[in-house]
Amino acid sequence: MQIIKQMLNQHSYFKGYMQDTPGQQGQTTFPTIVIVPGGSYTHIPEAQADSVALAFFAKGYNAVYLRYSFVNEVSPLMPAPIVELGQTIAQLKKNTEWPVNPAQIVPFGMSVGGHIVALYNDYWSESWLSEAAGEESSALEPAGILLGYPVISPLLGFPKDEKTIAQWTDDPQKYAAEQHVNVKNKPSFVWVTFEDQAVPVTNSLSYIQAIYDHNVPLEMHIFNHGPHGLALANNVTAWKAGTNLPHVAHWLSLATEWLDDLLK
Repeated sequence: MQIIKQMLNQHSYFKGYMQDTPGQQGQTTFPTIVIVPGGSYTHIPEAQADSVALAFFAKGYNAVYLRYSFVNEVSPLMPAPIVELGQTIAQLKKNTEWPVNPAQIVPFGMSVGGHIVALYNDYWSESWLSEAAGEESSALEPAGILLGYPVISPLLGFPKDEKTIAQWTDDPQKYAAEQHVNVKNKPSFVWVTFEDQAVPVTNSLSYIQAIYDHNVPLEMHIFNHGPHGLALANNVTAWKAGTNLPHVAHWLSLATEWLDDLLK
């Protein structure tokens, strides 16, 4: 295991784990998951993010998590986290010292991290993002995206107050991810729980409908039980009663099966 940490700016960095032994087929580069955690844009749960990274690492992926800028650091916040995700992907592609297959980088966003990743899927090919990140669009291109209980739009039930929305952006429509899906969006895997009371499932459904309307490949799983913020949904990331849910924890196996098909 090779542990890395790379600063992006005074606030943000990515950190995680790289494979350091040849793979089952003798490969020396590996697919890489970029985990974008939740935290309401005020913090990230680093221990949880680290656990998710280690779970993907154990399945043969490189896995890093992004500590992006928060609302008390940039005002308004957007588009800083989207730009930082782009810079992360570009650096992973370009650093030949890391065992990264540049064609196999997939961001995974949870909660507001899902907001970042869904927007990134909409905008990775746009010139404004390329200019802001200081990279060519080809360096920003992901292979696909993973979303777990994502926020999709500040106009779909989270956050619940105008003051918080104003901290996120002065242009909520621009950051309503379902409104900006296009034919360059990459294949998407989404999982949510029906009982999520924090971020209404309407968020995911709206994004999936837009993806479907643009004929972009997708897979979606709606688990019946479970609150918001489940992460691995097992005993490793359980944070209160009712968050160790073996059925929901199947999402990781489903996601890696989907990734195996996507990245083959």
